Amino acid sequence: MSSDASARLDALRERIDQLDCDILHLISERAQCAQEVAEVKLAEDPATLFYRPEREAQVLRRIMAMNKGPLSDEEMARLFREVMSACLALEQPVKVAYLGPEGTFTQQAALKHFGESAVSLPMAAIDEVFREVEAGAVHYGVVPVENSTEGVVNHTLDTFLESSIHICGEVVLRIHHHLLVGENTRRDKISRIYSHPQSFAQCRKWLDAHYPHAERVAVASNAEASRLVKTEWHSAAIAGDMAGKLYGLEVIADKVEDRPDNSTRFLIIGNRDAPLSGSDKTSLVVAMRNQPGALHDLLEPFHRHQIDMTRLETRPSRSGVWNYVFFIDFVGHHEEPRVAAMLDEVRLRAADLKVLGSYPQGVL
Repeated sequence: MSSDASARLDALRERIDQLDCDILHLISERAQCAQEVAEVKLAEDPATLFYRPEREAQVLRRIMAMNKGPLSDEEMARLFREVMSACLALEQPVKVAYLGPEGTFTQQAALKHFGESAVSLPMAAIDEVFREVEAGAVHYGVVPVENSTEGVVNHTLDTFLESSIHICGEVVLRIHHHLLVGENTRRDKISRIYSHPQSFAQCRKWLDAHYPHAERVAVASNAEASRLVKTEWHSAAIAGDMAGKLYGLEVIADKVEDRPDNSTRFLIIGNRDAPLSGSDKTSLVVAMRNQPGALHDLLEPFHRHQIDMTRLETRPSRSGVWNYVFFIDFVGHHEEPRVAAMLDEVRLRAADLKVLGSYPQGVL
């Protein structure tokens, strides 16, 4: 290396060291402000909640809008989310229940939304996540609601019918499946593959092409699949990065999902509604009377008020045979005048209407 290049490199390293020092001081100053915020809130209300989903969404959107690169908007937002998560933990660590076991995509979604400083607790079933939130044992829960390939998670929708829980956020996770093996298995000797049934469905074509004769064994979760193959011979698991790292497995084929855009949407559930954030969604469930034109009567106010409906699902009602309820997502917050007017009209036409929650649209 020439003397000029070496001198320039030394100058750049010195500049980086100074910037690191500046960043350290600024993060510490931000953390100090967070502690002072906690003191003010506790003085006003000892039972206050420190995590504000609408406030976090506004901060991350502002960061992305101000970002000038070279890091991408999403990468910059991820960095700030971790800073915010660590600062929030100084005020009050957020406890989050998720559909377990440890190492599932739902845990990955929880950490993506709340940051690594959140305390994540695995639950054995979706309804247990709801119960933990309702009981106040945790602040929030994370449950899957739909996959871009396999459709809705009916158990989640059905649980909302009997719960008073609010939806207060959403997170979309790109789902990448890998073929994983333990140290006892050679790739040319694989005779059995474990995975969750939905993961098998999302990787069906790849498996047919590469392992057509291997036995496919469905288990409760991809994390359970990874645990099983940790010590087995001639077996493999289809799972994600988190499960593979948790059990120390080797990736012998990555991104084996049939569709590269494979994504799952998760809902953040809590005991309180989220205030307006400026870019929101609302979810509701509507029961219509069984009569001709019922679906038209339900949808017409959305069209007339120019409300953008993003999802419409039908589920059997618990109130009678051949009666159905509609789960609807749309853009807007129920406190907005235009949305409130539309909801009032739908209430007059419906047998029942329940707003499950208005919440910030997913930032990451």
